[in-house]
Amino acid sequence: MKSEDAADDTVLFTVEGCTGVITLNRPRALNALTHPMVLRIEEALAAWEHDPAVAQVLIRGAGERGLCAGGDIRAIHDDAKAGTAASAGFWRDEYRLNARIARYAKPYVALMDGIVMGGGVGLSAHGSVRVVTERSRVAMPETGIGFVPDVGGTYLLGRAPGRLGTHLALTGTAVGAADALLCGLADHFVPAERLPELTAALASAPAAELLPRHATAPAPGELAGRRSWIDRCYAADTVEEIVERLLGEDDPAAKETAETILAKSPTALKVTLAAVRRARALGPLEQVLAQEYRVSCHALRSPDLVEGIRAQVIDKDRAPRWSPPGLDGVGDEQVARFFAPLGPGRELGLD
Repeated sequence: MKSEDAADDTVLFTVEGCTGVITLNRPRALNALTHPMVLRIEEALAAWEHDPAVAQVLIRGAGERGLCAGGDIRAIHDDAKAGTAASAGFWRDEYRLNARIARYAKPYVALMDGIVMGGGVGLSAHGSVRVVTERSRVAMPETGIGFVPDVGGTYLLGRAPGRLGTHLALTGTAVGAADALLCGLADHFVPAERLPELTAALASAPAAELLPRHATAPAPGELAGRRSWIDRCYAADTVEEIVERLLGEDDPAAKETAETILAKSPTALKVTLAAVRRARALGPLEQVLAQEYRVSCHALRSPDLVEGIRAQVIDKDRAPRWSPPGLDGVGDEQVARFFAPLGPGRELGLD
């Protein structure tokens, strides 16, 4: 790995004892991920993988607000609005990094404290040791900005128990520690106050040895008690029928969920449902990432992505004008276009 560039401190690398430590260092931006950060993390992981002095890797976020709130969506907005392709290059390297993390030869410990969303999930939930705290809020909120879960999110959510993953994908709901564990997005719960002690101990001992001494049981979550109607409603064939079933449930939470879904991009909802279901049948993560790359690149030309980011992040009026505005305006042919091949030399190419 190259020496630290003092001009770029957005991600820091140190070796503490036997552990290589990655610290995302943009706390004011909730450690949002940029393209240069992705490239530097990739470089560090490649170097440490063959360094006998590094037995394991730890990734954490600076500050107390979260590990990573996702990618720099303002940059994606500007790229989509200008009709350029910088985002495609970013996603190509980001998704390759996600695949490396999932196949990393050494223990990869992710401290999923605070906000962990979008690209933050990609940096953490593919790791071999995933730690959440009482402050964790884990989500793939893409449908709210006219986008579709990526960074291997459809792979992870497609493998969640029952229909829980479909629920999280369509609603973009942020879950706490217990629900992240239930959905297979995390492995251990450690109270936030114990993280400094755990981090210090990792310098001299393997994570597998330490976690049993630091981990405990989290407070109960919400999803376990809602499994019956979640599994029943999200088994429907279409988004329209899912919403209809939710509205027909007696539990007020189900009706609230229907309203949450109806506020999202209709196009993104239908593409997301198809993506999660296709991901279940695709097999390895690399195949799912290749599908996500196609979907993301096509979404870059969708009006809903620019509009969704405008409404949620740029103008913050929280009043997106989706095109088309309703689910009935999104046909099967429109959905299928998001999965169409990109053409020679343009695919992700992880095979």
